[in-house]
Amino acid sequence: MSDLVQIGIPARGKNARRPEWLRVKIQSNDAFKEVDGLLGGLKLHTVCEEARCPNIWECWGRHKTATFMILGDICTRNCRYCAVTKGRPLPPDPDEPQNVAAAVKHLQLAHAVVTSVDRDDLSDYGASHFADTIAAIRRFNPGTRIEVLIPDFMGNVEPLQALLDARPEVLNHNTETVPRLFPKLRARGDFERSMQLLQRADAYRTASAPSLITKSGVMVGLGETLSELTDVMDRLRAVNCDVITLGQYLNPTIKHTPIARFYTLEEFAELRKAALARGFKHVEAGPLVRSSYHAATHVPTSTPVSPG
Repeated sequence: MSDLVQIGIPARGKNARRPEWLRVKIQSNDAFKEVDGLLGGLKLHTVCEEARCPNIWECWGRHKTATFMILGDICTRNCRYCAVTKGRPLPPDPDEPQNVAAAVKHLQLAHAVVTSVDRDDLSDYGASHFADTIAAIRRFNPGTRIEVLIPDFMGNVEPLQALLDARPEVLNHNTETVPRLFPKLRARGDFERSMQLLQRADAYRTASAPSLITKSGVMVGLGETLSELTDVMDRLRAVNCDVITLGQYLNPTIKHTPIARFYTLEEFAELRKAALARGFKHVEAGPLVRSSYHAATHVPTSTPVSPG
């Protein structure tokens, strides 16, 4: 593993040609059109579209799943790797929690993933809207497991507490990159703040919700080193994070941070081995892996659904 970073493929600039294993064939079918029409009719946003996820054709067209993005499609931060629009958001849509629940019911999802843009303009950073969405999903879909992929709430304890009290089965907060690259890539983000959030979630689990699963995701190919990646793994395990996802960074446009390196399939296999050796309960590692990709497989099927 010591040679992992050296054997990767340099990306060579903003217009780097993607290796064969990163090319995705566009395949629209009736299932894809059904999901697209459903979400459009309910005026819902998905991270699949907003983040230009390469797996959208598989998730919508084959599995009929989507990662719901609540609180609008305009973010208050300006992370240099992200395709989501930055600006001044509109007020939260009061009908959104019910509409997400309706979509979950229509798609008959056993595992629903809900994320959001950063809403630093709101007094609770959108935590109450998350809680309302969880409650609505439970009301109409009592057997569905709920995963939330949350922002850092600027380190405030009260919003996190309110969200945890809504009892999602999985709490995901992405680290995204290594500490050294945070100042360059994550506007208003802070690595230690992210670790503190996951530590607080673990403390809540110990006190009140023993079945809660915690999770985080990291992108590779932004200029990090192997030792920095394994240090992040160690830090996540130090706060008892259960699940880690590792995927290749792909710049959404040439205006975003360029790709520094394409990791090979063999390197992802080594990263997965390194993470499992550190005690993660589940590791998803691969070129097209994103934090919500195959999310239903990241938790045991025996994980109980929290009461409403």
